[in-house]
Amino acid sequence: MIGRLFGAVSQRVPSLISRVLLVMKPQVVFVLGGPGAGKGTQCSNIVEKYSYTHLSAGDLLRAERAREGSEFGQLISSHIKEGKIVPVEITINLLKKAMEETMQKDAKKFRFLIDGFPRNEDNLQGWKTVMDGKADIKFVLFFDCANEVCINRCLERGKSSGRTDDNRESLEKRIQTYLQSTRPIIDLYQKDGKVHTVDASRSVDEVFADVKSILDKEF
Repeated sequence: MIGRLFGAVSQRVPSLISRVLLVMKPQVVFVLGGPGAGKGTQCSNIVEKYSYTHLSAGDLLRAERAREGSEFGQLISSHIKEGKIVPVEITINLLKKAMEETMQKDAKKFRFLIDGFPRNEDNLQGWKTVMDGKADIKFVLFFDCANEVCINRCLERGKSSGRTDDNRESLEKRIQTYLQSTRPIIDLYQKDGKVHTVDASRSVDEVFADVKSILDKEF
């Protein structure tokens, strides 16, 4: 009797330890797609239905740019305006800080949607250098959308967003940056079988139906 009880407890202990360790390590889904593909909208929908925290690399950079006394504000501003990718050290430190703060407030919030990152090879290598062993990449959620559809969506958004980069000149630069730098990263993960592609040219509800199907199978 005692032997059986001890055996049952000893079997449960590793399981409990594993769950604790899992909670302590962020579980990350990279959300990628061109500007205007609907990443932010779909991330908001995911957060409402699933236990994820949405971290937008772009939003974090814009917040840092606006933060009084930021030593990187001017640099971030010029890069965003030109449609260029901000140095990886800045972006990763902002993402790491946001994840740590979220998990410190609530240990159950260990699942993260990282939107708009990694955007190039430098981003990816920087992530591996800083975050290797500290976070698990579950998969990449790729919102595939035609360039012109993306541009038109952003121009429409620009009428009310107040974003300085929601204009055709900046958007065309951002599209080119995306095609040259981000698509190869998606292709890289695709070879590892870690990409779920969603046709993002459709309505918000149609896109989210596919997203739900993916997440329900993954978790």
